[in-house]
Amino acid sequence: MPTSNNYFHLHLVSDSTGETLITVARAVAAQYANVTPVEHVYPLVRSQKQLDRVLDEIEEAPGIVLFTLLEKDLVARLENKCKDINVPSLSIIGPVMQLFEAYLGANTTGRVGAQHVLNAEYFKRIDALNYTMLHDDGQHVEGLEEADVVLVGVSRTSKTPTSIYLANRGIRTANVPLVPGIPVPHQLETLTRPLVVSLHATPERLIQVRQNRLLSMGAERGSETYIDRQAVTDEVAFARKLSAKHNWALLDVTRRSIEETAAAVMKLYTDRQRNRPSD
Repeated sequence: MPTSNNYFHLHLVSDSTGETLITVARAVAAQYANVTPVEHVYPLVRSQKQLDRVLDEIEEAPGIVLFTLLEKDLVARLENKCKDINVPSLSIIGPVMQLFEAYLGANTTGRVGAQHVLNAEYFKRIDALNYTMLHDDGQHVEGLEEADVVLVGVSRTSKTPTSIYLANRGIRTANVPLVPGIPVPHQLETLTRPLVVSLHATPERLIQVRQNRLLSMGAERGSETYIDRQAVTDEVAFARKLSAKHNWALLDVTRRSIEETAAAVMKLYTDRQRNRPSD
């Protein structure tokens, strides 16, 4: 149970990287604003000796135990230990695998880390990351036509982190800043293949983010225009006008996280691909 300090121990045990566990656990924990999980992450647990250390730590700091283990002996031992010390445990992928088996009428291969194999999808993501890093912040605009998605927007609309997130999903993404008084690259105005998405935010939100950015950099002088309300409002109006002129898709990121922004862009991209006539 949570202590008087409103925290609880959360043990995440995986025979692979633990990414699945962390994502699920944090998504659920975020729904409980008054308690904070103390995460204990154990990746690459594939032997009884490795499990020994995990069980010792669970016993020392009891809490919720979530796991993604495929080896039946390891699963049995972990579950038995949790029962013995009266802590809850749950396999995150077990119920899903049972559903798949029932529907497909086939047993699993039991391959640990199968989602991380070096297949075509993996190399597609690596290619997308390489492309995205090369075409960040308006660099190498001569290669924009090779992108799947091009993000545009004024400063601090999360273009770069959103681009990297999309690249991790295998989408080749470039981003180009929109700056009043500076013409956009002509390559951007003549794109036919990529989806161009213009990211927008309210002036209030941009000023807040920019102020935090300046504080983190220790900048004081020469930044008045960067956070001036009228100047920022003019920037937003300029970007919207330019987006309307070129018929770029508009996406308000004011209240969106990077993940939510990327999901919205992916939906726009998928819809566009679905509606595009086949060659």
